Amino acid sequence: MVGKKKGVPEWLNSPLWSSNLSDDRRSSRYETRTLSPEPSSPPPAPPLPEPSPSRTRLAVAQRSEIGAHSGELSPSWSSLEEESRESQLLADFQITLSSRIINLGELRRLAFQGIPHGVRPTAWKLLLGYLPLDRTLWAHELEKKQTQYYTLMDELLRNPSEITRRMEDSAGSKNEDLSCLSTGLLSRSKIIHGEHPLSLMKSSVWNQYFQEAEILEQIDRDVKRTHPDMDFFCGGSSLAKSNQEALRRILIIFAKLNPGIKYVQGMNEILAPLFYVFRNDPDETNASHAEVDTFCCFVELLSMFRDNFCKQLDNSLVGIRSTIEKLSQLLKRHDEELWRQLEVTTKVNPQFYAFRWITLLLTQEFNFSDCLRIWDTLFSDPEGPQETLLRICCAMLIFVRRRLLAGDFTSNLKLLQNYPTVNINHLLHVANKLRGPTVD
Repeated sequence: MVGKKKGVPEWLNSPLWSSNLSDDRRSSRYETRTLSPEPSSPPPAPPLPEPSPSRTRLAVAQRSEIGAHSGELSPSWSSLEEESRESQLLADFQITLSSRIINLGELRRLAFQGIPHGVRPTAWKLLLGYLPLDRTLWAHELEKKQTQYYTLMDELLRNPSEITRRMEDSAGSKNEDLSCLSTGLLSRSKIIHGEHPLSLMKSSVWNQYFQEAEILEQIDRDVKRTHPDMDFFCGGSSLAKSNQEALRRILIIFAKLNPGIKYVQGMNEILAPLFYVFRNDPDETNASHAEVDTFCCFVELLSMFRDNFCKQLDNSLVGIRSTIEKLSQLLKRHDEELWRQLEVTTKVNPQFYAFRWITLLLTQEFNFSDCLRIWDTLFSDPEGPQETLLRICCAMLIFVRRRLLAGDFTSNLKLLQNYPTVNINHLLHVANKLRGPTVD
């Protein structure tokens, strides 16, 4: 028998952490921004391939894979056991969420195992800090958020003509009042100084409108190509059109409220899972306010990863380059052999694949349902989603380590930019293992 390799934990040698290559892969729809290379960096990676139809993976196939590894339970027995487990998990969630004061620790423990669809909207709102833990405050907080959001819509989504008209009406009304007092005659309404389409004044609403036009066009393009494989987001149905408009409004308001970041291409992919979950809330009242809830939770989520989207911070200690370096060091601590193969032998710079993994929170690497499952764990971790995300990314490398160890630059880059189909529960199991002591 061949002994295990020095410095590699026994669980890392399990056959579970290798998977068969699937030809059905998802390519990025976006050209993510390129970080300026360091002097010692290898040549830039080739451009990402054109988008291909999203992968579809059935839960049945995943259960079959688990059964094949175990070699013990029949598919029917495994299915019954899984259904029983899910029923018990749902019951536990319902008990936890029905308490007057939500036990956040218990909610996190349950969410780590995966959140059932029926309670996911409420669980996510609590885990993201949008809802208070005291249930008696929910109605008041939701009403307050709704009022605030609809006020923002009225203030930020008006076109310049409407804003100018209101300003003219207001100014005209004042002038007319003064004129009536002095002469008894009505005066003409005048155009407010600087408020016309050709104005170059920085404070002009027309000037601001034209400066924002490029961002608005980018938002429109991205929203229209959000999950083209899902009727919920794309197609000619009234539902799809309504959902696209909601996504568009949220992204525009966010961009206007955050001038330091504005809109970064791909934010629509982070927004989509949130809106999908909240719009499909079993509670129709909650579902009708999905846009408000999505905006607020999107702000909460992006605040946790804000520095990754700020281009000015790319090379700082908190920017995306630093985050990618943390992933590199995490892999080195847990599996130095694999780290050396990637970064020394084959010279696969982690920014070639990890930039998209991290900035888009893995939404482009897995199918939609798997993404929701990953986010359950991401939101549940008390250490915060940033550290959890890095562990999951590291686990993704370990999960295909055998093929990476056998590959060259081209094959390894292709594998990591088009991540194969894997069992999500196994992947999250590996990520959780990385909490333990590192390899000496």
